[in-house]
Amino acid sequence: MQTSMWGITQSVAVRLKWPGAILLTLALSMPAFAALGGDEASVEADRAQMNATVEVTKADNYSVHEMKTSTGVIREYVSSDGRVFGVAWSGQFIPDMRQLLGTYFQQYSAGVKAQHDAGPGRRPLSIQQPNLVVVNTGHMRSFRGRAYDPGLLPQGVAATAVR
Repeated sequence: MQTSMWGITQSVAVRLKWPGAILLTLALSMPAFAALGGDEASVEADRAQMNATVEVTKADNYSVHEMKTSTGVIREYVSSDGRVFGVAWSGQFIPDMRQLLGTYFQQYSAGVKAQHDAGPGRRPLSIQQPNLVVVNTGHMRSFRGRAYDPGLLPQGVAATAVR
């Protein structure tokens, strides 16, 4: 019995047939992150991935999970129902936006392209869409930004809370 690089035996992969083997491969290769719109349970996965320390601050109807790394700070804003409604960052580098934005990443990419296509120049990134707002400013070794879904903001929480 030979073991594959995922630590499962080849006979198990064969028994799963192709669709099952493909799904198993995808599941083993995709980490879970507390991306925008994700759930609170996956915040710990982000902390571990970033090798960060975390401090949680509670507000009336949301909490802020502040993760500090050697290169910056990332805050994930989680509503009382457990959904990540906003993220903010500051630090030496722009964080992995695919990780932070999750399913919103394609909208973000399209917004970046649209702003770039609008004309050359150095200016802050500003994406204003019905279900995604992203602002990113800064320069080399000093970036700051935030992203949120206006539809996920808890009742009574202003967008300015995501900072």
